[in-house]
Amino acid sequence: MMKTSPHNRFDDFFVEEKYQLLKNHLYNYLLRKRAIGKILKREKPGLILEVGSGISPVTTPGDHIIYSDASFLAMRSLKNDLGRGSFVVADVMRLPFKHGAFSHAVCSEVLEHVEDDRMALKELSRVLRPSGRLILTFPHRKFYFANDDRFVGHLRRYESIEMEDRLEEADLMPLSTEKILGPLEKATMMAVVYGIEKAQRCRAGRVSEGRSRAITRPLISLYKWVNRVYAAAAWADAKLMPRSLSSVLLIRAEKTDSGSSEK
Repeated sequence: MMKTSPHNRFDDFFVEEKYQLLKNHLYNYLLRKRAIGKILKREKPGLILEVGSGISPVTTPGDHIIYSDASFLAMRSLKNDLGRGSFVVADVMRLPFKHGAFSHAVCSEVLEHVEDDRMALKELSRVLRPSGRLILTFPHRKFYFANDDRFVGHLRRYESIEMEDRLEEADLMPLSTEKILGPLEKATMMAVVYGIEKAQRCRAGRVSEGRSRAITRPLISLYKWVNRVYAAAAWADAKLMPRSLSSVLLIRAEKTDSGSSEK
């Protein structure tokens, strides 16, 4: 993720191959990736910038994609993993790219980690060509802020109208909004993080004595299967529940003419 946020404990697992596998099969990640992939397939983009990709990009690997993250460790790990594409260590608030360089930018679960989210949106707008598209996902509803947000280093959650206003300030006109996750996902992640934190406290003594337990292949297989099944339930929950209860939204926005000139 982008810098300036509190420590994200998932970053501790960058160097652990099995933990990367677990993160990349988590049900909520799968649903975000699927939704973004459908949009990109439909719009047939040119050069794509994905910011804050970390070790879990949501775009399908290709030579026309530039992955960017403030973490050198994440970019090195991702390059070794994917091979295809370009990999740039950069802060989303100070992108090292020319005006109008990209047809599309993808920013998924990033802005809530950034100290100055308005500056980040202005930078994303700057590097988009006229009529370029931004695909953005973000945690929705401030009243949902809880232990899982703190665990992954969220600085904030957003109301949908608040995000639309921020986009328009950056010369990005919202075109459509899609529900990605609902209250089931929020309740699940709160329970999971509570369990993780409790297990970490209970295990602290045993780990110090060298009795930590490895993640086995059968457990990984079970984890992947459970997440595929749960993704279907989370998808149905998001579609059935009103947008006011969505925990994650996707907005597709277009760079307007007023933002097409160089600053």
